[in-house]
Amino acid sequence: MVISNQGTARLVVLNDLRNQKAFKRIAGMMNGIFLTWAPILWLYYATIMGALISQSGGDIWLPFANCIFGSFAINFGPFAVSTPHRDVKNLAFGWCAITALGAFDYKLGGHLILWDLGLVFEFPPGATIMVPSSVVCHSNTRIREDERRYSFTMYTSGGLFRWVEHGFQLESIYQRTVQAVTDAALNATRWSRGLAMFSTMKDLLS
Repeated sequence: MVISNQGTARLVVLNDLRNQKAFKRIAGMMNGIFLTWAPILWLYYATIMGALISQSGGDIWLPFANCIFGSFAINFGPFAVSTPHRDVKNLAFGWCAITALGAFDYKLGGHLILWDLGLVFEFPPGATIMVPSSVVCHSNTRIREDERRYSFTMYTSGGLFRWVEHGFQLESIYQRTVQAVTDAALNATRWSRGLAMFSTMKDLLS
């Protein structure tokens, strides 16, 4: 999320990036992919983000008006390579949008690896993929020395969902409330409820 009180210098840099036409278009495409392939999960994001922004009284807002994700990261490289990892602070059943940028031979390098699934993809510049990055271990391979690779990702921290669903209060405070006791049984089914928001091809075709 973009927060209004994070300092003038940071806001200038953030707003410059957010106003770049290229990033706006990529963010909009990511949002469209998310809405098309996981409409129920997208609606959950929209509900949470809407409540968060409304409660803030205008102190925070989405990085891009045309995308529901709460955060973005840009790796300027010029050799953007990630080691195998999981983004464990993202929403556990949430999606992360990853776009590869730069100039490199995608047949020879920059491949995306999803370790838990045993899959390796050619991932050319301009390609975007949606990954449940909190639970699926992923990385990308190196490129050649005379090439350039960058990445643009969008995601939403799981902490934002907890903040809203726990009454806009810290976890330590929430756990001392009667509501926390009432929610205990419901929280035990959170993972299965999250997976139920994924859409099957049958769902999408209907």
